[in-house]
Amino acid sequence: MKYDEFIEQVQKRARLSSQSEAQRATQAALETLAAYLSPKERHDAASQLPKEIKTYLQRPFVGPGKQAPPSPEGNVSLDDFIQRVSIREGVPRASALEHARAVMGVLRDALSEGEFEDIRAELPN
Repeated sequence: MKYDEFIEQVQKRARLSSQSEAQRATQAALETLAAYLSPKERHDAASQLPKEIKTYLQRPFVGPGKQAPPSPEGNVSLDDFIQRVSIREGVPRASALEHARAVMGVLRDALSEGEFEDIRAELPN
């Protein structure tokens, strides 16, 4: 999947009014996701994405002054994830949830099935 196609799909699925909003949502969701993935998984997933999107998985965002906070089980809660996307994107939590769902749906389409399953295996149900 090419960069423009990825961003257009996010824009459509999240019902955003511009490509710049879709780009910001994509960056926020993927940088946040990257904070909870192993370096190997970030590398493997990034290798299947366009270079403009690949960089989002290579620079994890955990928030101002924070470390990625895995739970004792090594997982993260959905609530924590959405809070971090909301902060990164600068939108309310409800919008961040909708945008993250759109980005993850497009990510699923962009990656091989096996690679997406590898990502899911590192996240809570």
